[in-house]
Amino acid sequence: MGDRGAPAVGAGPEAAAEPLPSGRQHVIGHGDQSAVITEVGATLRSYDAGGDAVVEGFGADDMCPAGRGQVLAPWPNRLGDGRYHLEGRAGRAALDEPERRNAIHGLVRWIPWRVTSTAQNVVALGVRLHAQPAYPWTVDLQVEYRLGRRGLVVTTTATNPSASATVPFGVGFHPYLTVGVAPVDRVRLQVPARRRLVTDDRGLPTGDAPLAGTELDFAAGRTLGPTRLDTAFTDLVRDDEGRAVARVVAPDRSRAVALWVDRSFRYLMVFTGDTLDQAARRRAIAVEPMTCPPDAFRSGTDVVRLGPGESFSGTWGIEPTAAPPDAD
Repeated sequence: MGDRGAPAVGAGPEAAAEPLPSGRQHVIGHGDQSAVITEVGATLRSYDAGGDAVVEGFGADDMCPAGRGQVLAPWPNRLGDGRYHLEGRAGRAALDEPERRNAIHGLVRWIPWRVTSTAQNVVALGVRLHAQPAYPWTVDLQVEYRLGRRGLVVTTTATNPSASATVPFGVGFHPYLTVGVAPVDRVRLQVPARRRLVTDDRGLPTGDAPLAGTELDFAAGRTLGPTRLDTAFTDLVRDDEGRAVARVVAPDRSRAVALWVDRSFRYLMVFTGDTLDQAARRRAIAVEPMTCPPDAFRSGTDVVRLGPGESFSGTWGIEPTAAPPDAD
């Protein structure tokens, strides 16, 4: 996927012959790593390490397809009928997944974000999401992307600027991890979870179920095979630092990518792309950190509630790594 004419951080509008679909392109680097974050949606358009793609993104001349690298706020995933009632207010969101009668992935992924700080290896972007029928509150968001020795670290801050209202909030991200193998049937996948959400034919949760011994149990890591996933995993297994780590490993164990989340993210949505256009189907695995489950604004489950002046902060990251010794 080319970067034809993509301007770097600080480049003026004259750097491109015409406006790019995703706006200005903010380039950061550290050692042999580089990433591009876009003005539109504060989207992670690409991330490479050692000349290899770590995420499957999209070209500078393209509009973001299939949510690749997008920020999903103030709710991630699906919202049934686009209707909800929280904190004494009603929300009415447009149905941008009309075939299932759902609103999906929040409200900030197609709007421009402004740069709030930048350095060679860091860029932070912010946006104020003003009250509207789909979300009758105001919230200030900032997402910082930082490249370092161990990989990419992404920190999100949400602040309630109101002096009186309590603001409900959730956030997710949509990176597609790749180890250069497509289709992904031969890839080894590890998802550190004990339970999954059970969903109806609209992708909305109806309950949860244990994973042990089922087709969807990837806790120990195993080859994906023909398994189709559009699944929210929860009850995450964490290390001593409170991190839950998912991994995608090449069949020959020559490459691996780890995605980790801190305790703010209680769900990992894993999507194998089976419903995408044929050319994009099962080419990479989306591992999506989420603070709350699908349909959270209707169920109220794990919704963050920010009092006046309060802030939320959550961090996750991607690490290009060697294959773990316990990979099967």
